[in-house]
Amino acid sequence: MELFYLEKPTLSRKQDAVNYINEFHKYNSYINGTGRLHAYLDDYKGWLEKLENDLHTIPNDEKVPSVTYFLVRSNDNRIVGMINIRLALNEYLRRGAGHIGYSIRPTERGKGYNKINLYLGLKICNEYGIDKVLMDAELDNIASWKTMESLGGKRVKEWLDEEDNSMTVNYEIDVIDSLNRYSLVYEPMIDNIKNGSVFHLKRL
Repeated sequence: MELFYLEKPTLSRKQDAVNYINEFHKYNSYINGTGRLHAYLDDYKGWLEKLENDLHTIPNDEKVPSVTYFLVRSNDNRIVGMINIRLALNEYLRRGAGHIGYSIRPTERGKGYNKINLYLGLKICNEYGIDKVLMDAELDNIASWKTMESLGGKRVKEWLDEEDNSMTVNYEIDVIDSLNRYSLVYEPMIDNIKNGSVFHLKRL
């Protein structure tokens, strides 16, 4: 069985992280959930510093605290996905993007990996005391909102994003209910030895 874990980005992962983003460029694929890694390919150390600053951001109308992780497949130590979790929401994020952005690298899609990515993300949310997770996706991004639904996400509204001229769907996930309901499915897929280092976090 393939095992997965979330890994806090470090300097030792620089080339792996750059390769991850370059794969999105190669396949002309939209980039999401990377904590803006794509904007720091020439300054990876600066990106790591940004992530540390993100964690300690005081929520305001412009910014909120967040954490970003690599989703790593233990079997070959490969970064197969990323997830960015906002630990608080401002009014703008409540209306739209919500708590979580995520991605799976183009060559690893269609394997169900984003479900374990989201499940692990919900465990992080639980560590930080987030009871209800809000998320969104474009209506035509079926894979994304199907992932939300697979973890118990309830569609709360559809709306026209005038900025992108696209229909967007908003979802809400009850964190505790989801973790309890789907633990038998996803807990066996977690490399608990490696994954343990990102939990037991200090709440804000």
